[in-house]
Amino acid sequence: MWQVNDIASAIGITYVLADIKPIRGRLREALSAYRQSLQLAVNRGAPFFLGACDLHRGLSELLCEQNELEAATQHLLTAQQMGERGSTTGWPQRLCIAQARLKESQGDLAGTLVLLEEAERRYVRNPLPGPPVAALKARMWVRQGRLIEAFAWAREQNLSPDDDLSYLREFEHLTLARALIARYKTDRMDDDLHTGLGLLGRLLQAAEEGGRNGSVIEILILQSLAHQAQGNPSRALASLERALSLAEPEGYIRIFVDEGEAMRLLIEQLSRNRDHPLSSYAGKLLAAFTQPEAAPKSAIIPQKSGMIEPLSERELEVLKLLRSELSGPEIAGQLIVSLNTLRTHTKSIFNKLGVNNRRAAVRRAEELDLF
Repeated sequence: MWQVNDIASAIGITYVLADIKPIRGRLREALSAYRQSLQLAVNRGAPFFLGACDLHRGLSELLCEQNELEAATQHLLTAQQMGERGSTTGWPQRLCIAQARLKESQGDLAGTLVLLEEAERRYVRNPLPGPPVAALKARMWVRQGRLIEAFAWAREQNLSPDDDLSYLREFEHLTLARALIARYKTDRMDDDLHTGLGLLGRLLQAAEEGGRNGSVIEILILQSLAHQAQGNPSRALASLERALSLAEPEGYIRIFVDEGEAMRLLIEQLSRNRDHPLSSYAGKLLAAFTQPEAAPKSAIIPQKSGMIEPLSERELEVLKLLRSELSGPEIAGQLIVSLNTLRTHTKSIFNKLGVNNRRAAVRRAEELDLF
């Protein structure tokens, strides 16, 4: 297309190729493809061609991952200005998603969600690929500790850890795995951890077979965090080392830093071995961590008169379903837990409310204004 001077088609192909490369874990090749196309277009006297905004937007997202936040911001501003002159179908949504990514890297999760909600409103059907915005929102909820909303999203999407896997839903299944690990950290129910690790194992095999090293890095990071939560530091560090070895040549930064304090502690532990071949990269990552984010506040129900102990967020979610007409097995299915785990939650709720059956628990919760 460059040879026949069809700049618009050449740019469109560049965008698709550069979108595939990060999925394969090749950030530097993607950056080079964007920059080369921009330079070729300028050399041919077409600085404001259709699709230029997407090249600058793509550069912004890749630079953001490499923690070049100032450069990422400048490319995104250029993209926005060019998009106002002329853009392809679906541009407003893609711009909102890129802006949300930059907000996330700055630690502004509330601002990120606002932009993702705007991206949902601006969706129009178009042929260009992109991550599902609803799943991006669910990831922010997980980071904020809003697990009720995250699992409600999973139910709406009919997601299950036992689903047949496909690349088209890989991002969503990874989001579900994140939610399961987060819930384990809150409730310490082994079912969640075992289910999450099982799902991650299947996703890892599928990503490796598909040559999707970008996904492999994320999966290994999640496995590392899950093993850390489980109290298994040797397995946590083994997964982390493998993720670092794949990520280091391509300059990944934010994929680690955005995981927060738990990841910082793991990297710090690895960096203590100065002779480790990844120690220099670990030091670079540690330098990119800002002040540790405050841990998300667990949605603990305030102490009420007559309650022995406050209900956790998870117990409140179970309590709301106990109020419904669903049977025990149906509730367990909604929560993506085993029936035995549901019984454990239910027993704890009964004890805290001072009752001994489901109907009495609902009645007592209504009296205490817990719904």
